[in-house]
Amino acid sequence: MHPEVWRASGHADHFSDPLVECKGCHMRWREDQLDTQSCQNCGGELTEPRQFNQMLTTNLGPVQDDSSLTFLRPETAQGIFVNFQNVLTSTRRKLPFGIAQVGKAFRNEITTGNFIFRTREFEIMEIEYFVKPGEDEDSHRNWIDDCMSWYQGLGIDPVQLRSRPHDVKELAHYSKATSDIEYQFPWGWGEIQGIANRSDFDLHAHSEASGETLSYFDEETHSHITPYVIEPSSGVDRTVMAFLVDAYTEEEVPAASGKIEKRVLLKLHPTLAPIKVAILPLSRNEKLAPLARDVHDTVRRSGIIDGLIQYDDAQSIGRRYRRQDEVGTPICVTVDFDSLDDNAVTIRDRDTMKQERLPIDQLLSELPQRLT
Repeated sequence: MHPEVWRASGHADHFSDPLVECKGCHMRWREDQLDTQSCQNCGGELTEPRQFNQMLTTNLGPVQDDSSLTFLRPETAQGIFVNFQNVLTSTRRKLPFGIAQVGKAFRNEITTGNFIFRTREFEIMEIEYFVKPGEDEDSHRNWIDDCMSWYQGLGIDPVQLRSRPHDVKELAHYSKATSDIEYQFPWGWGEIQGIANRSDFDLHAHSEASGETLSYFDEETHSHITPYVIEPSSGVDRTVMAFLVDAYTEEEVPAASGKIEKRVLLKLHPTLAPIKVAILPLSRNEKLAPLARDVHDTVRRSGIIDGLIQYDDAQSIGRRYRRQDEVGTPICVTVDFDSLDDNAVTIRDRDTMKQERLPIDQLLSELPQRLT
C-alpha cells in the first residue's frame, strides 16, 4: 500500500514495542514480556527501554531513495478501511456489518521463537465490524464472548483459555479497549487473538489525510455518521498451534503382548480432524480387499462426510490404529473375516478405543452422528 496510508493510520510513528538490551551479553528483549528487571540470559543489567518500530520497510522502483520507501503491511485492516466507501457503495449494507480478510502480514519482531508462535512473516485473519457510535461497547463484549465460545466449541480446554483486557498503558494508539484471548502454551500464556474496539479512529484518520469522506448515512437520523469498529484479529499460525498443542495427548495403554505402552494421539475435534474416517481391512488379504474397498468407496461417494476418508492397509492393524490416532482420525472402520459372513464391521473410537460391531448398511446413518 502507499506509504501515506501507514502514516495516516499512525503505524509509521506508533507501531512499536519497548526494547531493552542487556549491558553484558547484549541480548535484546521486549520489556513488557520480561518477568524480571534483569536479563533472562545472564542476569545482567538492562538498558532503559526505547521504542522499536515493528514496521518492515523496503524500496519500490529502480532508484532507492526516500521517495521509493514503502512498508510491508503489519496487518490487513488498513486495506479494509481505505476501501470502506467502495464496499459500502457497491454492497449497500446496513449497520452493523463486517468485512473480513485473510492474508500475509510482516512484523520486525525484536525476538522470534517458540516454533511458529512468533515469526516475522505470518498469516493473519481479521474482521472489521462496523457499528453505530454508542453500540460499540456492547458489540465489543459480544465479540469477546463469541470468540471464546468458538475456541471452546472446537475442543479447546476452557481451563487453558482466558480473556485478558489490556490496561491503559499497553493499548495500541488506535484502541479504545482491547482484550486478548490467550492460551496456556507449554512455556506460559500467549496471545492467539485480539479483539479491539478501534472506535472511529481509522476512518477519521484516513478521511483527514485523503480528503475523502468515509462515512455512513444513517436513514433513521438522516445524518452522516462515522461508524465505530470492533476488530477480532487472529494469527492463523498461532491458532493452529493452540489446537495442536491442546489436542496432543500421551497416555499409557495395555498392548497386545500384555505390556504397558505409550499411545500418542491428537484429540482433535472432528470438525478439525483432516482425516474423518479410516477404512482398514484387518490384513492385506485378497478376500478382504474387495469388501473393504467397497465400504471405502460407498462412504466416500455418499458425500455424507465433509473431509477425507482414507483407505489404509499397510502394516499390522495395531500399527495402523496408532498411526490414525497420531493424526487425529476420530473413527476407524475395520473390515475383518467375519465381515464376509455377517456383513458387519468394527467401529473404533479414537479417544476411548472402544470397539463396536455395526452392520455395513447402517454406516451411512451412523458415521455422521458419531462425528458430531
